[in-house]
Amino acid sequence: MSVRTVHVGPPAQGYAVHVGAGALDRLGEHARPGRRVLVVHQPGREELLAEVLQVLTAGGARPVAARVPDAEAAKDARVLVDLWGVLGREGFTRDDLVVGLGGGATTDLAGFVAATWLRGVEVVQLPTSLLGIVDAAVGGKTGINTAEGKNLVGAFHEPSAVLCDPSWLATMARPDYASGLAEVLKCGFVADPHVLDLVEADPGAALDPVAAPELAAELVVRAVQVKADVVAADLREASVREILNYGHTFAHAVEQVEDYTWRHGDAVAVGMVYVAELASRRGLVDAELLARHRRVLSAVGLPTSYGPGRWPELRAAMGRDKKARGATLRFVVLEGLARPTRLEGPDEAELRAAYDALH
Repeated sequence: MSVRTVHVGPPAQGYAVHVGAGALDRLGEHARPGRRVLVVHQPGREELLAEVLQVLTAGGARPVAARVPDAEAAKDARVLVDLWGVLGREGFTRDDLVVGLGGGATTDLAGFVAATWLRGVEVVQLPTSLLGIVDAAVGGKTGINTAEGKNLVGAFHEPSAVLCDPSWLATMARPDYASGLAEVLKCGFVADPHVLDLVEADPGAALDPVAAPELAAELVVRAVQVKADVVAADLREASVREILNYGHTFAHAVEQVEDYTWRHGDAVAVGMVYVAELASRRGLVDAELLARHRRVLSAVGLPTSYGPGRWPELRAAMGRDKKARGATLRFVVLEGLARPTRLEGPDEAELRAAYDALH
């Protein structure tokens, strides 16, 4: 499989996302002699970490490995402070580099470390999960969580490059891979319906990057291209970029209420059904498109329902969403397949009815 490249940003600027076997070799382009490199990595990928350190060392760089907790536990202020301490003790300057090696939470954290150290140093992202490559590592949104909500503390900080070898995804547990597919399918609903067609044609193959590596690469590249197109038009999430948050307002509320024990993609899947229900009640989507949400998400093992009894907590959490303006909730919804729009200030009865439809 050859390396495929998607460019993010203006033609003369921006950065490249390289997807394919041998993508790691591109890291050597950032390993100049004497350069300090902090490799922020999650546990369990020691063999890949050794390869990363070897590439950096071969280029004359001086890598420092920093292991962080797995999953959302990494996106904690205490972990961030520890990493700042490493950078300070090692004497990192603005000419040095941070590398994020791991899933979406690790790349979020690494990006925020890079954004905040000396007001910004370079970062190269090496996502090792499907969610990481199609969502967290591309687009420059970085952050950590607080007790009050997910990603409420963060910064926009574009990477210098994103490198992903699909073979890195082969060790993912099936539920984790399905979680990443939620973000891929989101791109299908808001911009590229062919993504939905590919998954619906063979859900089993879409779930198996080992048996169907070409399909895995195609889905990744298509999802990254959607994000690249949107980011290029709206770097700071002022307008059109909000479409990438399809399903996320409700999803982030679920994650918070569940104390971050839900996989992000699982929450996004339920969140997409929630906003499809909202849109259906407004007459924006027909019954078939609403049903298609449940059908394609269920086909890859993603949840499409959520239990009763949690509405007050969920409603309070949605009120703290970053897209809210004052007391007004704002949702990305569809008014047809691949036709996203914004729904502002739905009344409380509509909000509750959409929630009740999830039971």
